[in-house]
Amino acid sequence: MSGNIHLLSDTLAAARSEDRAALIAYLPAGFPTVDGGIEAVKAVLDGGADIVEIGLPHSDPVLDGPVIQTADDIALRGGVKIADVMRTVREAHRATGKPVLVMTYWNPIDRYGIERFTAELAEAGGAGCILPDLPVQESAVWREHAEKHGLATVFVVAPSSKDERLAKITAVGSGFVYAASLMGVTGTRESVGAQAQDLVRRTRATTELPVCVGLGVSNAVQAAEVAGFADGVIVGSAFVKRLLDADDHAAGIAAVRTLAGELAEGVRKR
Repeated sequence: MSGNIHLLSDTLAAARSEDRAALIAYLPAGFPTVDGGIEAVKAVLDGGADIVEIGLPHSDPVLDGPVIQTADDIALRGGVKIADVMRTVREAHRATGKPVLVMTYWNPIDRYGIERFTAELAEAGGAGCILPDLPVQESAVWREHAEKHGLATVFVVAPSSKDERLAKITAVGSGFVYAASLMGVTGTRESVGAQAQDLVRRTRATTELPVCVGLGVSNAVQAAEVAGFADGVIVGSAFVKRLLDADDHAAGIAAVRTLAGELAEGVRKR
């Protein structure tokens, strides 16, 4: 069974044809529970997100800040497994028809088996993977299996990436390029900053792939700012924080749906 890389590409192209950026949401699987996490993902997509990234909780998340680390810890203590991640992808895609990716560090895939992971993700209707710690020069085997199963391979670039390095990364990536807006870990911030705009400009000089910006966006004003220069706006910690801060599960679901609507409006005000 083939994955949904073409759905991902078509979704990003459709947003561009509407003269706006795509809204890409992130939530970890298994948080606050597996069933609760699936409900939250559906709420975010129903609320206005175009694409969603499902985080595979990891005990040593080098890119993630304290908010997502807290959610990952809750998921891991709840016993979340890769099978639960696949179930989250399957149910979110089946319910909404929208592209669903997995964001994961390399170690869990390496231990699980590349062929097994890619085959199961494609069968679940997944569109691809974001792999923040997989070096491009060591990615050939992964990319071979991902391509065979119709999955995108999204690499992360950072403001520190030199132009030559950007060209090497974008030459072998697919789906889109994840541009980290600043040096550091995930989390909400007062300002996304000029570094992100410069990184998008330099990345676009090397590729025709859409360039989507994450790390730091938490409200509609910031989403509109980033949508002015990027093809996609990625929001994670702000959604997770709404769930963490909610008085109960129902309130959390309502909060993330509302936030998705506000951000969706923001990306249309570029």
